[in-house]
Amino acid sequence: MGGVSAAAPGASRAAGDATGGPWTALRALYSRYGALAGYVFAAVITWLGWLGRDQRNINAEYGLGYALGITGGSLMLLLLFYSLRKRARWLARLGETRHWFRLHMILGIVGPVLILYHCNFELGDLNSQVALTCTLLVAGSGVIGRYLYAGVHHGLYGSKSELQELAVELQKSAPGATVSALLGPIREELVAFDRMVLAPPETLGGSVALYLRLFRDTRGTHRRLLAEARRELMRKALTSPTVDQHADRLGDAIGRYLAEHLGQVRQVARFNAFERLFALWHVVHVPFFIMMILSAVFHVFAVHMF
Repeated sequence: MGGVSAAAPGASRAAGDATGGPWTALRALYSRYGALAGYVFAAVITWLGWLGRDQRNINAEYGLGYALGITGGSLMLLLLFYSLRKRARWLARLGETRHWFRLHMILGIVGPVLILYHCNFELGDLNSQVALTCTLLVAGSGVIGRYLYAGVHHGLYGSKSELQELAVELQKSAPGATVSALLGPIREELVAFDRMVLAPPETLGGSVALYLRLFRDTRGTHRRLLAEARRELMRKALTSPTVDQHADRLGDAIGRYLAEHLGQVRQVARFNAFERLFALWHVVHVPFFIMMILSAVFHVFAVHMF
């Protein structure tokens, strides 16, 4: 049967995961929904803080309010260590980058929440407004960046997937000789999709438009090509007892192959789009972070000097 007669891609991995027990299932659940649960929890805490702002006696200049401001500001300052970890080899002994990234995301949410409680959800003077606005911009853009980062990586904390790696996977999905003879012109359409994503547009808009178009077109193409392949199988079954005997199995194999191949096409197109979006996000996020640090330093200086 060739390459497509084997089990569907990823089936063996799924079977391995299924035998990992409850701990494996729990880890998978945390990996998938942990960040979302954290964001929801932070949103609830923020909402409750907003509702109770008039009942709390918190002053940003002393006591609990002052302590919350120092703690929140310190956590935001610690965000710098993630960038340092990525560039300083001597810090590699302190843990993997993915753990630092996780800590970076946690601090980027907890810090702003503490600062909101520090100011009791009040804007204050112009200096305080600028510092708070920059902090919230960094937190908000960080949440967006987290999902763009996930689109460029295999899983949130995995190593970055080079486009060429996905292209190799795409090329490895070629069917065996037996099925190739049945596919005929269908193969030409798949190769056309390959060319589109392996030589993507150089602009952000073009990459996003290509991904959206392929996201729609490949699903319709899958149904159409599978129908053509099944019709071809029916024709060949009239003259070939072997094809007639295994027609259902051949049809299922072709369907799996088409789904895998076109899925990989969408994955490469998605990678192209997210990579360009992530590059643009980084250009925006870094100035926000610098503005936040400068405004926070000036805010602390102004509070203690005046």
